[in-house]
Amino acid sequence: MLYPTIWRRRVPSILDEVLNMRNEFDRLLGRADTDVAGAWGPVVDVRETKDELVIQAELPGLAAEDVDVSVEGGVLTISGEKKQEVEEGKEGSNYHLVERRYGRFERSFSLPRSVDPEKVAAEFDNGVLMITLPKAEAAKPRRIEVKASNSRLRLGSKK
Repeated sequence: MLYPTIWRRRVPSILDEVLNMRNEFDRLLGRADTDVAGAWGPVVDVRETKDELVIQAELPGLAAEDVDVSVEGGVLTISGEKKQEVEEGKEGSNYHLVERRYGRFERSFSLPRSVDPEKVAAEFDNGVLMITLPKAEAAKPRRIEVKASNSRLRLGSKK
């Protein structure tokens, strides 16, 4: 099973805690999420079947070439960059509000030992990244046959 917590490669700083409190405050007041530019990561769904784990990450506005997926030391990392669109030829145009997120992002997950890192696959379609993490054959559940013994000894009986 993939651990439900998100593991980052760095230890959260006091700034992370301040940003979390600010985001929670904004959420409670019904304001849009106004996090620091560049401090974002994709939202994900993680599901498990008997044969694999599947991670789906929302990355709207990106293309497959903007996204990197790597597995190293039991950690899966999704990273990339969303560049801000600049409208050419619109002089005197100023933004009054920017709520969409831009900049580099990274999201890391600690993988269970049951995942076969050599068979991880990623597919990007319509702003959704789907990562398939097959389980190693040894990790898949299997039934063990219990064979009857020909021995005459039974529990509690004497020789």
